[in-house]
Amino acid sequence: MDDVIETVHDLRLLHVTEYDGSWDGFDPGDPMEGAESASEKLVTVRALKSILDVDEDDAGPTRLVTQEALDEELETIRAEVNELDDRRDELSDELRSVEEEIDTIDPFVTLGIDLDLLYGYDSLAVAAGEGDVQDVRHTLTDSDIDTYQVFDEEDVLAVFARADEGTLQDALVGSSFTELSIPDGEGDPESYREELQHRRQQLESKLTTVEDELGDLRLDVAGFLLAAEETLAIDVQKREAPLTFATTENAFVAEGWIPTEQYPDFVETLTAAVGEAIEVDELERADYDENGHVESTESAEDSGGSGGAGGGTIEESVDSPAADESEQQEVAADGGLVTMGDDTPPVIQDNPGVAKPFEALVEIINRPQYDELDPTFVFFLTFPAFFGFMIGDLGYGILYMGLGYWLVKSFDSDVIKSLGGVGLLAGGFTALFGILYGEFFGLHQLGEFLYGEAGPPIHKGLQPHFIYYAYAWLLVSVIVGVLHLVVGRVFDFVNNLSHGFKEAFMESGSWIIFTVGLWLWVFTVTATGPKPNFMFSVFAEKGMTHPVTGETIKEGVALPLGFTGFPVIELFRIPVTDGFSLVIGAALAMLFVGLGLVFIAEGPIGLIESITQGFGHVVSYTRIAAVLLAKAGMALVVNLLVFGAALHDGEFHFIWFMEETPPAEEIVFGGLFNFDGAMLVVGFLAGILILVLGHLLVLVLGITSAGLQAVRLEYVEFFGKFYEGGGKAYDPFGHERTHTTEE
Repeated sequence: MDDVIETVHDLRLLHVTEYDGSWDGFDPGDPMEGAESASEKLVTVRALKSILDVDEDDAGPTRLVTQEALDEELETIRAEVNELDDRRDELSDELRSVEEEIDTIDPFVTLGIDLDLLYGYDSLAVAAGEGDVQDVRHTLTDSDIDTYQVFDEEDVLAVFARADEGTLQDALVGSSFTELSIPDGEGDPESYREELQHRRQQLESKLTTVEDELGDLRLDVAGFLLAAEETLAIDVQKREAPLTFATTENAFVAEGWIPTEQYPDFVETLTAAVGEAIEVDELERADYDENGHVESTESAEDSGGSGGAGGGTIEESVDSPAADESEQQEVAADGGLVTMGDDTPPVIQDNPGVAKPFEALVEIINRPQYDELDPTFVFFLTFPAFFGFMIGDLGYGILYMGLGYWLVKSFDSDVIKSLGGVGLLAGGFTALFGILYGEFFGLHQLGEFLYGEAGPPIHKGLQPHFIYYAYAWLLVSVIVGVLHLVVGRVFDFVNNLSHGFKEAFMESGSWIIFTVGLWLWVFTVTATGPKPNFMFSVFAEKGMTHPVTGETIKEGVALPLGFTGFPVIELFRIPVTDGFSLVIGAALAMLFVGLGLVFIAEGPIGLIESITQGFGHVVSYTRIAAVLLAKAGMALVVNLLVFGAALHDGEFHFIWFMEETPPAEEIVFGGLFNFDGAMLVVGFLAGILILVLGHLLVLVLGITSAGLQAVRLEYVEFFGKFYEGGGKAYDPFGHERTHTTEE
């Protein structure tokens, strides 16, 4: 067993299946000798790391950590660290106590009565606190206490009464008096406070000395602790490995998954290390076939291909060989493979390097199952484009890229680095669309600089003069939604192919036919009454005839694609009344066919879901256009307040950049930068403050609105069509050494 564990650990290939105890005659193995001791030392090392605040940056050169060092050096370090840590705790506790006393002494300094005069009487009760002296006097006058005296200074009171403590406290309950605890000191309270402050300085100095000693010790032992932790973690991992094995008195069985292409090397290396007493069998191979769905069989010969995950057992016996091949075949014939536990293959996500950061976003939902298509690459293609389109500003894009670069370079966490990579790409698309929109922090001068008088090729549509662009982006959002959801259904179709083509077609193909048919019909030139006219003009070309109004299209074209609606491809007519019949076109036929298939596949609930999924989920994508206009509007407001704006010919112009002052009737807001006289400096400073804070607010809200809305479209609308998740990460038995060496 030792040889097998050492060899498999060094190979770092076997994703071990934990034995579930289901085999008759086989029990889970016991930890090897020394496992408990190694675990205790590992706990000690990690506790010392925590006390000294040791992290990966403190690692020195790799080193060999011997058992002698773990026994002797670790004990020496533990004793020294514990002693310093105990001293630090004692000093911290005493310092905290002194600071609390300093806080409580201040009212008594104000009162000015020696502390030893406030306690220790046989026949007098004393109460000190804060309150209204007149109210306290009236309360005492009305009480049963005959003899008393009140000293006060700035609402700090000391009450002396010839009574017992309980009687005095009962008398003061009804007054505006808050009793304070009298410090256990003597003499002038101000002198006592000075003593406390001096004591605090002494304790702070001693505490600094101890912390410096801990810091020096940290520098001396950090490398050793990191190396010792790695050594002990490896040792514990090896010694506890038998817990996952199925064992008898004379044999043990280990099972797990390895990449298929590594199987021959795995067998050769293990056999060479252990000899004939071991047998390695490949039980199952999971691989994607040419259709993209998982293929699992009992033998490697039947499965074909490579690159998947192969599952096998390692068996070793002292007195008897493992079960022969015929026995294994009998087991398979009686009901399939008999495995030690969960036989689900682990998953390695294999995406291009540039798409790797998006794996972290996918895993927020869950890692893909082995038989699911990984949506990471589509996520990589769509999320940055959604985000960049909604913000679309060169200035913000540069800042987002800078933030992403900082996250990548400044943190060790893989998740934060992944978020930084996402930020870099999202910022890049934001800058790209900003160039196309011709905007830099909401200013349009970039468009004039890049494109001259012609202006940028596209606009956001916030300007009244370019409102038709807003209509165009509304339609683009819908079209993108249809394409995105159809891709999700295609993924679902591929995932369902393992159940057969017919079932995949009914479960997924029906939704594709219905969704495409519905929206083709929406964009056809039929039933135009409820359809807005801009649907048939914003993608047309000037000079074309509007299919609904019959007028020549002269303006309002955002993207000249020559599209004025899909023509109606008439298949047949259904007479309804005299002179009227219902025209059934190709798009409407697709809609009804798809709806019928959905009904057959899912029943009446499918008809209800057709409204929410086929229509509602697509309309949900209009949030892309909504956020685009909202963020552009916020940036416009910030710039309007600072630079001032005039509305001329349906377009905003910032006054501060204009050569001549516009007519008063065109001015929307004068702008802080345009104040005159004594207010010039004030307006300029206030304008800079609003400019910086306003655009920072837009920057942050861009993440919380555009970012979250884009993520929502991915997680809810897109993932909801095909993705389940729940896959296990491929985690091979072994340890990658970073702080230690074996020689």
